[in-house]
Amino acid sequence: MEHKIYWVVSFESIRPFTLKVTFDDGVTQVIDFQPVLAGEIYGPLQDEKIFDQVEIDPEVHTLVWPNGADICPDLLHAWATGRSRLSQRPPSRGRPIDVRCHADDVGARHCIGRMVRRALLP
Repeated sequence: MEHKIYWVVSFESIRPFTLKVTFDDGVTQVIDFQPVLAGEIYGPLQDEKIFDQVEIDPEVHTLVWPNGADICPDLLHAWATGRSRLSQRPPSRGRPIDVRCHADDVGARHCIGRMVRRALLP
């Protein structure tokens, strides 16, 4: 079974904590990140000055922040196309959320963590 790996190719800030994200397959969508800004990694992004330091990592082609926070591009793509429950998720009340991206030996990216597994619809 082939699994498409998506890349973030551009983004634009359109209001606080909300980005218009464009992917390599042409999908462009507005994502409000406020529901997931909690916990040790994502909590600091509640500070708009930190959130606005977002960039695209040139190696893994996803959104990253200077504090080490990142979000798997496959999860972002599913969020943008409405297949992610994160887009309807209430604030986490400080519980950690792991939506980071990691590369294995062959460079394939893998989403990890309980939230990622629950976030994507079957």
